[in-house]
Amino acid sequence: MSWDWEKLKQQQQQHRGGPPPQVDEILQKLKNMKFRGGPLIILALVLIFFGSSMFFTVKQDEVGIVQRFGRYVRTAQPGLSFKLPTGIERVTKVNVTRVETAEFGFRSGPQTNPSRFGTAITADTADSLMLTGDLNVAVVPWIVQYRVKDPYNFLFKVEDPKRLLQDMAEAAMRLVVGDRSIDEVISKREEIAVEAKAVLQTELDQAESGIHIVTIELQRTNVPGPVQPSFNEVNQATQEKEQMIYRAREDYNKAIPAARGEAERTIRAAEGYALDRINRAEGDASRFTAQYAEYAKAQDVTKRRLYLETIREVFPKFGSTFIVDSDQKNVLPLLNLGKEGGVVK
Repeated sequence: MSWDWEKLKQQQQQHRGGPPPQVDEILQKLKNMKFRGGPLIILALVLIFFGSSMFFTVKQDEVGIVQRFGRYVRTAQPGLSFKLPTGIERVTKVNVTRVETAEFGFRSGPQTNPSRFGTAITADTADSLMLTGDLNVAVVPWIVQYRVKDPYNFLFKVEDPKRLLQDMAEAAMRLVVGDRSIDEVISKREEIAVEAKAVLQTELDQAESGIHIVTIELQRTNVPGPVQPSFNEVNQATQEKEQMIYRAREDYNKAIPAARGEAERTIRAAEGYALDRINRAEGDASRFTAQYAEYAKAQDVTKRRLYLETIREVFPKFGSTFIVDSDQKNVLPLLNLGKEGGVVK
Protein backbone atom coordinates (compact mmCIF):
# COMPACT_ATOMS: atom_id res chain seq x y z
CA MET A 1 0.00 0.00 0.00
CA SER A 2 1.49 3.36 -1.01
CA TRP A 3 0.98 6.62 0.93
CA ASP A 4 0.50 10.10 -0.60
CA TRP A 5 2.86 11.98 1.70
CA GLU A 6 2.31 15.42 0.15
CA LYS A 7 -1.46 15.18 0.52
CA LEU A 8 -1.14 14.05 4.16
CA LYS A 9 1.18 16.99 4.97
CA GLN A 10 -1.27 19.49 3.48
CA GLN A 11 -4.12 18.07 5.52
CA GLN A 12 -2.12 18.40 8.77
CA GLN A 13 -1.25 22.01 7.96
CA GLN A 14 -4.90 22.87 7.28
CA HIS A 15 -5.92 21.18 10.53
CA ARG A 16 -3.38 23.29 12.48
CA GLY A 17 -4.49 26.56 10.91
CA GLY A 18 -1.93 27.01 8.16
CA PRO A 19 1.81 26.49 7.71
CA PRO A 20 4.07 27.25 10.71
CA PRO A 21 6.06 30.49 10.55
CA GLN A 22 9.69 30.19 9.59
CA VAL A 23 12.52 31.54 11.79
CA ASP A 24 13.67 33.94 9.12
CA GLU A 25 10.22 35.45 8.88
CA ILE A 26 10.11 36.01 12.65
CA LEU A 27 13.49 37.76 12.68
CA GLN A 28 12.45 39.96 9.79
CA LYS A 29 9.31 41.06 11.59
CA LEU A 30 11.34 41.90 14.69
CA LYS A 31 13.69 44.05 12.64
CA ASN A 32 10.78 45.92 11.12
CA MET A 33 9.20 46.65 14.50
CA LYS A 34 9.83 50.16 15.92
CA PHE A 35 9.57 51.05 19.66
CA ARG A 36 8.70 54.51 20.75
CA GLY A 37 11.28 55.84 23.24
CA GLY A 38 13.45 52.74 22.97
CA PRO A 39 16.71 54.43 24.12
CA LEU A 40 14.97 55.94 27.15
CA ILE A 41 13.63 52.57 28.21
CA ILE A 42 17.07 51.01 27.88
CA LEU A 43 18.60 53.87 29.89
CA ALA A 44 15.97 53.50 32.59
CA LEU A 45 16.65 49.80 32.85
CA VAL A 46 20.37 50.47 33.19
CA LEU A 47 19.76 53.12 35.88
CA ILE A 48 17.48 50.78 37.82
CA PHE A 49 20.02 47.98 37.64
CA PHE A 50 22.94 50.08 38.83
CA GLY A 51 20.83 52.11 41.27
CA SER A 52 19.62 49.03 43.06
CA SER A 53 23.25 47.90 43.53
CA MET A 54 24.35 51.23 45.03
CA PHE A 55 22.39 50.88 48.25
CA PHE A 56 22.66 48.05 50.74
CA THR A 57 21.47 47.28 54.27
CA VAL A 58 23.62 45.92 57.08
CA LYS A 59 21.83 44.05 59.87
CA GLN A 60 22.24 44.90 63.53
CA ASP A 61 24.54 41.96 64.23
CA GLU A 62 26.69 42.48 61.13
CA VAL A 63 29.23 44.83 59.62
CA GLY A 64 29.84 45.38 55.93
CA ILE A 65 33.35 45.18 54.51
CA VAL A 66 33.48 47.37 51.36
CA GLN A 67 36.05 46.59 48.66
CA ARG A 68 36.80 48.75 45.64
CA PHE A 69 38.27 46.76 42.79
CA GLY A 70 39.16 44.08 45.36
CA ARG A 71 40.90 46.46 47.78
CA TYR A 72 39.52 47.20 51.26
CA VAL A 73 38.28 50.79 51.61
CA ARG A 74 35.99 50.96 54.67
CA THR A 75 33.74 49.14 57.14
CA ALA A 76 30.01 49.87 57.01
CA GLN A 77 28.13 49.85 60.29
CA PRO A 78 24.56 48.52 60.72
CA GLY A 79 21.93 50.41 58.77
CA LEU A 80 21.42 51.68 55.21
CA SER A 81 24.65 52.49 53.39
CA PHE A 82 25.78 53.66 49.95
CA LYS A 83 28.43 52.26 47.64
CA LEU A 84 29.51 52.56 44.07
CA PRO A 85 27.77 50.34 41.52
CA THR A 86 28.43 46.67 41.10
CA GLY A 87 31.73 46.02 39.38
CA ILE A 88 33.41 48.90 41.19
CA GLU A 89 32.65 48.23 44.85
CA ARG A 90 31.59 45.01 46.51
CA VAL A 91 30.21 44.44 50.03
CA THR A 92 30.89 41.39 52.18
CA LYS A 93 28.72 41.13 55.28
CA VAL A 94 30.25 39.51 58.38
CA ASN A 95 28.29 38.55 61.47
CA VAL A 96 30.24 39.73 64.54
CA THR A 97 27.86 38.63 67.31
CA ARG A 98 26.87 35.09 66.37
CA VAL A 99 28.79 32.44 68.32
CA GLU A 100 29.96 29.58 66.15
CA THR A 101 30.74 26.09 67.46
CA ALA A 102 33.55 23.78 66.38
CA GLU A 103 33.49 20.18 67.61
CA PHE A 104 36.63 18.10 68.01
CA GLY A 105 36.70 14.37 68.56
CA PHE A 106 32.97 13.77 68.26
CA ARG A 107 29.90 14.72 66.28
CA SER A 108 26.79 15.92 68.04
CA GLY A 109 23.95 13.51 67.43
CA PRO A 110 22.89 9.99 68.37
CA GLN A 111 25.68 7.46 68.71
CA THR A 112 24.91 4.45 66.58
CA ASN A 113 27.36 2.01 68.10
CA PRO A 114 28.45 3.06 71.58
CA SER A 115 31.27 1.16 73.21
CA ARG A 116 30.51 -1.00 76.20
CA PHE A 117 33.65 -0.03 78.05
CA GLY A 118 33.96 3.63 77.09
CA THR A 119 34.37 5.87 74.07
CA ALA A 120 34.77 3.94 70.84
CA ILE A 121 37.62 4.84 68.48
CA THR A 122 35.87 5.97 65.32
CA ALA A 123 36.66 8.33 62.49
CA ASP A 124 35.08 11.13 64.51
CA THR A 125 37.19 10.50 67.62
CA ALA A 126 40.53 9.71 65.98
CA ASP A 127 41.68 13.34 66.24
CA SER A 128 40.90 13.34 69.99
CA LEU A 129 43.43 10.60 70.80
CA MET A 130 46.17 12.35 72.77
CA LEU A 131 49.31 11.34 74.62
CA THR A 132 49.40 12.51 78.24
CA GLY A 133 52.43 13.55 80.25
CA ASP A 134 52.71 10.10 81.87
CA LEU A 135 52.71 8.38 78.44
CA ASN A 136 49.07 7.23 78.52
CA VAL A 137 46.58 7.58 75.68
CA ALA A 138 43.39 9.51 76.40
CA VAL A 139 40.29 10.31 74.34
CA VAL A 140 39.74 14.05 74.81
CA PRO A 141 36.70 15.40 72.92
CA TRP A 142 36.06 19.13 73.26
CA ILE A 143 34.05 22.04 71.91
CA VAL A 144 35.35 25.47 70.89
CA GLN A 145 32.90 28.36 70.74
CA TYR A 146 34.12 31.46 68.94
CA ARG A 147 33.02 34.61 67.15
CA VAL A 148 34.53 37.15 64.77
CA LYS A 149 36.01 40.15 66.59
CA ASP A 150 37.95 41.74 63.70
CA PRO A 151 36.20 41.33 60.32
CA TYR A 152 39.12 42.84 58.39
CA ASN A 153 41.64 40.33 59.72
CA PHE A 154 39.11 37.52 59.44
CA LEU A 155 38.62 38.18 55.70
CA PHE A 156 42.03 39.38 54.52
CA LYS A 157 44.81 38.28 56.90
CA VAL A 158 44.08 34.55 56.86
CA GLU A 159 43.22 32.48 53.81
CA ASP A 160 41.05 29.91 55.65
CA PRO A 161 40.19 31.08 59.20
CA LYS A 162 38.14 28.02 60.12
CA ARG A 163 40.87 25.64 59.04
CA LEU A 164 43.39 27.71 60.97
CA LEU A 165 41.16 27.55 64.05
CA GLN A 166 40.87 23.79 63.76
CA ASP A 167 44.62 23.25 63.46
CA MET A 168 45.52 25.66 66.26
CA ALA A 169 42.83 24.33 68.59
CA GLU A 170 44.11 20.79 68.18
CA ALA A 171 47.72 21.90 68.70
CA ALA A 172 46.83 23.91 71.82
CA MET A 173 44.87 21.05 73.37
CA ARG A 174 47.65 18.55 72.68
CA LEU A 175 50.14 20.93 74.26
CA VAL A 176 48.12 21.28 77.46
CA VAL A 177 47.19 17.60 77.73
CA GLY A 178 50.82 16.61 77.13
CA ASP A 179 51.80 18.36 80.36
CA ARG A 180 49.22 16.53 82.50
CA SER A 181 48.88 13.00 83.82
CA ILE A 182 45.98 10.78 82.79
CA ASP A 183 44.33 11.29 86.19
CA GLU A 184 44.51 15.07 85.83
CA VAL A 185 43.12 14.92 82.29
CA ILE A 186 40.11 12.96 83.56
CA SER A 187 39.49 14.84 86.81
CA LYS A 188 40.57 18.44 86.02
CA ARG A 189 38.72 19.17 82.80
CA GLU A 190 37.78 22.75 83.68
CA GLU A 191 41.35 23.66 84.57
CA ILE A 192 42.63 22.17 81.31
CA ALA A 193 39.93 23.99 79.31
CA VAL A 194 40.88 27.37 80.81
CA GLU A 195 44.57 26.82 80.09
CA ALA A 196 43.87 25.62 76.53
CA LYS A 197 41.68 28.67 75.88
CA ALA A 198 44.48 31.02 76.92
CA VAL A 199 47.02 29.22 74.73
CA LEU A 200 44.69 29.12 71.72
CA GLN A 201 43.71 32.79 72.00
CA THR A 202 47.37 33.81 72.16
CA GLU A 203 48.17 31.84 69.01
CA LEU A 204 45.16 33.22 67.11
CA ASP A 205 46.07 36.79 68.06
CA GLN A 206 49.62 36.30 66.86
CA ALA A 207 48.27 34.97 63.55
CA GLU A 208 45.94 38.02 63.26
CA SER A 209 42.99 35.75 62.57
CA GLY A 210 40.34 38.13 63.91
CA ILE A 211 38.76 35.31 65.96
CA HIS A 212 37.80 35.57 69.63
CA ILE A 213 37.49 32.37 71.67
CA VAL A 214 34.37 32.54 73.82
CA THR A 215 34.87 29.28 75.67
CA ILE A 216 36.38 25.81 75.45
CA GLU A 217 34.44 22.95 77.01
CA LEU A 218 35.84 19.47 77.48
CA GLN A 219 33.40 16.61 77.12
CA ARG A 220 33.62 13.31 78.98
CA THR A 221 37.31 12.39 78.95
CA ASN A 222 38.23 8.73 79.03
CA VAL A 223 40.69 6.17 77.75
CA PRO A 224 40.24 4.15 74.53
CA GLY A 225 37.70 1.34 74.82
CA PRO A 226 40.11 -1.59 74.30
CA VAL A 227 42.23 -0.57 77.32
CA GLN A 228 39.39 0.51 79.59
CA PRO A 229 39.31 -2.72 81.72
CA SER A 230 43.06 -2.57 82.33
CA PHE A 231 42.81 1.10 83.15
CA ASN A 232 40.08 0.37 85.73
CA GLU A 233 42.29 -2.27 87.35
CA VAL A 234 45.16 0.18 87.57
CA ASN A 235 42.89 2.79 89.10
CA GLN A 236 41.65 0.29 91.68
CA ALA A 237 45.21 -0.67 92.60
CA THR A 238 46.15 2.99 92.85
CA GLN A 239 43.20 3.70 95.15
CA GLU A 240 44.13 0.76 97.39
CA LYS A 241 47.71 2.02 97.56
CA GLU A 242 46.50 5.50 98.49
CA GLN A 243 44.26 4.05 101.19
CA MET A 244 47.18 2.12 102.69
CA ILE A 245 49.34 5.22 102.58
CA TYR A 246 46.55 7.20 104.25
CA ARG A 247 46.19 4.66 107.05
CA ALA A 248 49.96 4.56 107.55
CA ARG A 249 50.06 8.34 107.76
CA GLU A 250 47.21 8.26 110.26
CA ASP A 251 49.13 5.82 112.48
CA TYR A 252 52.23 7.93 112.04
CA ASN A 253 50.35 11.05 113.10
CA LYS A 254 49.16 9.25 116.21
CA ALA A 255 52.45 7.58 117.24
CA ILE A 256 54.90 10.36 116.48
CA PRO A 257 53.19 13.07 118.59
CA ALA A 258 52.88 10.62 121.51
CA ALA A 259 56.57 9.69 121.25
CA ARG A 260 57.52 13.33 120.97
CA GLY A 261 55.47 14.13 124.07
CA GLU A 262 57.11 11.32 126.04
CA ALA A 263 60.54 12.44 124.92
CA GLU A 264 59.72 16.00 125.91
CA ARG A 265 58.62 14.88 129.37
CA THR A 266 61.81 12.82 129.82
CA ILE A 267 63.93 15.77 128.76
CA ARG A 268 62.10 18.09 131.15
CA ALA A 269 62.54 15.60 134.01
CA ALA A 270 66.24 15.24 133.26
CA GLU A 271 66.65 18.99 133.10
CA GLY A 272 64.85 19.33 136.45
CA TYR A 273 67.02 16.66 138.05
CA ALA A 274 70.16 18.28 136.67
CA LEU A 275 69.08 21.67 138.01
CA ASP A 276 68.37 20.17 141.42
CA ARG A 277 71.77 18.50 141.55
CA ILE A 278 73.47 21.70 140.51
CA ASN A 279 71.63 23.69 143.17
CA ARG A 280 72.52 21.11 145.83
CA ALA A 281 76.15 21.11 144.79
CA GLU A 282 76.28 24.88 144.80
CA GLY A 283 74.70 24.91 148.28
CA ASP A 284 77.16 22.37 149.60
CA ALA A 285 80.04 24.30 148.10
CA SER A 286 78.79 27.53 149.67
CA ARG A 287 78.38 25.87 153.03
CA PHE A 288 81.86 24.32 152.87
CA THR A 289 83.33 27.66 151.89
CA ALA A 290 81.70 29.31 154.88
CA GLN A 291 82.89 26.56 157.22
CA TYR A 292 86.38 26.82 155.88
CA ALA A 293 86.40 30.54 156.54
CA GLU A 294 85.41 29.91 160.18
CA TYR A 295 87.94 27.09 160.46
CA ALA A 296 90.69 29.40 159.26
CA LYS A 297 89.82 31.84 162.04
CA ALA A 298 89.72 29.26 164.90
CA GLN A 299 90.77 25.81 163.88
CA ASP A 300 90.42 23.97 167.26
CA VAL A 301 87.05 25.45 168.11
CA THR A 302 85.66 24.89 164.64
CA LYS A 303 86.99 21.33 164.50
CA ARG A 304 85.42 20.47 167.87
CA ARG A 305 82.11 22.07 166.89
CA LEU A 306 81.96 20.15 163.65
CA TYR A 307 82.80 16.94 165.49
CA LEU A 308 80.05 17.42 168.03
CA GLU A 309 77.49 18.36 165.37
CA THR A 310 78.38 15.26 163.42
CA ILE A 311 78.11 13.01 166.48
CA ARG A 312 74.74 14.53 167.35
CA GLU A 313 73.48 13.95 163.85
CA VAL A 314 74.86 10.45 163.37
CA PHE A 315 74.45 8.70 166.72
CA PRO A 316 70.62 8.80 166.89
CA LYS A 317 70.59 6.67 163.79
CA PHE A 318 72.53 3.85 165.48
CA GLY A 319 69.88 2.89 168.10
CA SER A 320 71.37 1.46 171.39
CA THR A 321 75.00 2.39 171.62
CA PHE A 322 77.59 1.14 174.10
CA ILE A 323 80.84 2.88 174.76
CA VAL A 324 83.41 0.65 176.46
CA ASP A 325 86.51 2.01 178.10
CA SER A 326 89.59 0.45 176.64
CA ASP A 327 91.05 0.11 180.16
CA GLN A 328 88.16 -1.98 181.42
CA LYS A 329 89.46 -5.27 182.89
CA ASN A 330 86.35 -6.80 184.43
CA VAL A 331 83.14 -7.94 182.71
CA LEU A 332 80.91 -7.19 185.69
CA PRO A 333 80.13 -3.66 184.67
CA LEU A 334 78.88 -5.09 181.42
CA LEU A 335 76.27 -7.40 182.99
CA ASN A 336 73.66 -4.67 183.35
CA LEU A 337 73.92 -3.56 179.74
CA GLY A 338 70.54 -3.38 178.12
CA LYS A 339 68.71 -3.03 181.49
CA GLU A 340 67.03 -0.02 182.84
CA GLY A 341 66.23 -0.12 186.52
CA GLY A 342 67.17 -3.83 186.68
CA VAL A 343 64.65 -4.76 183.95
CA VAL A 344 65.78 -6.16 180.64
CA LYS A 345 64.30 -4.28 177.79
